[in-house]
Amino acid sequence: MEGFTVDPDELGRFGPGTRAAVEAFQHRRGLRVDGICGPQTWSVLVEAGYRLGRDRLLYLRSPMFRGDDVADLQQRLSALGFDSGRVDGIFGQATAVALADFQRNMGLAVDGILGASTLRELRRVAPRHSGPELVSAVRDRERLRVAPRTLDGRRIAIGEEGGLDVLVGAVRKRLAGAGARVITLLSPTGSLQAAAANSAEVEVYVGLRLDPDRVSCSAAYYAGYSYESAGGRRLAELVHPRAAAALGVPSEGIRGMSLPILRETRMPSVVCEIGPAATVVRETSRLADAIVDAFSAWVSSPPD
Repeated sequence: MEGFTVDPDELGRFGPGTRAAVEAFQHRRGLRVDGICGPQTWSVLVEAGYRLGRDRLLYLRSPMFRGDDVADLQQRLSALGFDSGRVDGIFGQATAVALADFQRNMGLAVDGILGASTLRELRRVAPRHSGPELVSAVRDRERLRVAPRTLDGRRIAIGEEGGLDVLVGAVRKRLAGAGARVITLLSPTGSLQAAAANSAEVEVYVGLRLDPDRVSCSAAYYAGYSYESAGGRRLAELVHPRAAAALGVPSEGIRGMSLPILRETRMPSVVCEIGPAATVVRETSRLADAIVDAFSAWVSSPPD
């Protein structure tokens, strides 16, 4: 499994060695670490096995192709100046447009399919080495730089998986009072929330997740395939200390992750995990104020 040893487990036995390997894989891939190979971990494990040009043709379809081969393609295109969107390993519309633009510029047949001739040309002009910053990351920051420095008129999504509807309502009320256009997403499924946020074309998403056993606060933003969301990281840096102070609990800091809600949204996104439940209920008003204050700081100070 991606170079992880499962010793001393025998073939066909899920023992402590295999569990440790699953946990190491989950950590490396930005997933929640629980040592369980559930549907999400299994899907990412399958994606990790795809290699560019070795296993399949790539093109825009439904459901969209996902995998390390797609991420490799996105990185190569973006390094050449073709904006394939964030490097997320999902072959969506932005990747299809970037691939077609590359074909057009190289004098190839423009079919939006990564076949043998397109891959050959891509490898010829884009060798794998560290070089200039990806154009997708540059454009992400530029969009944030030119955005208004106020909450007024900004399109914001607030999501939660369950148990925090009062807090979400309080945050929504405060943001709306500042002139923001807010939608709330109440679903335990990150992919459904991501699809709704994308469909609404919001500019930023913050998910709130209650962990009853937690006595702390942390925040996660999208990072994967040697790429990270600058806007998401900046918002996570602003949210987590304010939320921790409002609750009076320790801050566990921030981490780049590849959870579905972070990977599949097309805008800067953050998931803030908080607990314990009794403290969250008691400090709902202060916590809502802290989250809105983080939003205000985020729109007024974009990442460099």
